[in-house]
Amino acid sequence: MKKLVLIICALAVVTACQQKETRYTQQSPEIDSVKQLISEYNAQDYSMEVMADTCKSYLNTKTDFLSKGDLMAYHKGNDANYSKRGFLDEDQDYEMVVTDNGETWVNCWLDWQGTVAVTGKVIDMPVHLTYRFVDGKIVRQYGYWDPSEIVLEMQAIEQMENAKSEEDSISEN
Repeated sequence: MKKLVLIICALAVVTACQQKETRYTQQSPEIDSVKQLISEYNAQDYSMEVMADTCKSYLNTKTDFLSKGDLMAYHKGNDANYSKRGFLDEDQDYEMVVTDNGETWVNCWLDWQGTVAVTGKVIDMPVHLTYRFVDGKIVRQYGYWDPSEIVLEMQAIEQMENAKSEEDSISEN
């Protein structure tokens, strides 16, 4: 009987001492990589070294992706619309999860702010980004936000420019 109790105690100690794989954390090298990517975006540095060359980015879509090169062009094209833009430092949340299938993902919830160059209007927007990692590199990115306020502002600018163009055309005649 004593041997049985000792065996059970030994099994309990061995089982309790075994390290289990971390499935959720708020501190990891992958989170640091995402923070680096966010920092580079804010600095308008699009080297994206933490992304694999084959990375696919899905921004507000589930079907149409941007390659790494297309993503750089996308960001550079959008930068022309703003005198200032970037993710804010406050109230940002990051988490890393390992799925049941063993995939490593980093999720982040961020606040983005941009000042429209033409009008000076400041737009605040919550953004959710999630990144899949393989061998320390980002291989997939999904980004979700509501672009309505930006779209409406850009449409108003376009209407303003069209009206000015029409005025110029009338005054020439």
